[in-house]
Amino acid sequence: MQTKKHGQEQENIGDGVNEFIQRNRKGIFALLAIIVLSLIGAVVFLSIKDNLDKKAAAELEDIAKKYDELIVLIDDDEMEEDIDALVLEIETFAGKTRGFSGSKAWEMAGQIHSKRKDWENAYTAFLNASKTGKRTSLGPITLFNAAVAAEELGNYEIALDLLQQCLAHKFEFPSAPRAQFAVGRLNEQLGNTSEATEAYRTLMIKWPELPMWSQLARNRIVAIDIAAMSIAAMSIATIDTDAIESSETGTETIEE
Repeated sequence: MQTKKHGQEQENIGDGVNEFIQRNRKGIFALLAIIVLSLIGAVVFLSIKDNLDKKAAAELEDIAKKYDELIVLIDDDEMEEDIDALVLEIETFAGKTRGFSGSKAWEMAGQIHSKRKDWENAYTAFLNASKTGKRTSLGPITLFNAAVAAEELGNYEIALDLLQQCLAHKFEFPSAPRAQFAVGRLNEQLGNTSEATEAYRTLMIKWPELPMWSQLARNRIVAIDIAAMSIAAMSIATIDTDAIESSETGTETIEE
């Protein structure tokens, strides 16, 4: 009896499903068509992207060969036109290329500008490199180089912000201790002694296995403390001197 009842229930479910499909067959077929087209589109997109990435990588390799040949001759006045032409080629390629290849191209342009002490263009190139390659391993190093260029331009607050972005990047930066020390140093230059001390302490805590950086950080903390004590001592001395002068030259009457 139960088996017969169960069989009837299955038939009812089957009939319900068939009826639903019949009523909504146009919508179901349309949905299936959309899914199939989406899958085909995704495959085509990935195929095109892969081909473009390979093409960009090949172009970048050719540019890199020219870069390696000319970068060592950057101080040779006779090569100035060739290097200018290379910079134009690099930046044209970088401007139309995304991802790692585009970022690497901007980074090469930044290196040329920085070796020429053209910090304005170096900053722009490194910043473009950091934006283009923000999802690649080039992200932190390009942010660091942009910070160096910003500091050379006297933009200490911008440099500090870029260094903090560099240290917070999801990709590991091999020169992170150097960047952390620079955070402390720039804070000192900006007069932010508390932030500088905190940055140096962070360096000592995070990289205790690097004695050179730990010692440099410790030295800076001591220097900050000594400077603070000297300022405090000078303030006390000034207050005492003012008090003495006030007592000697004041206008208050003196009773006999």
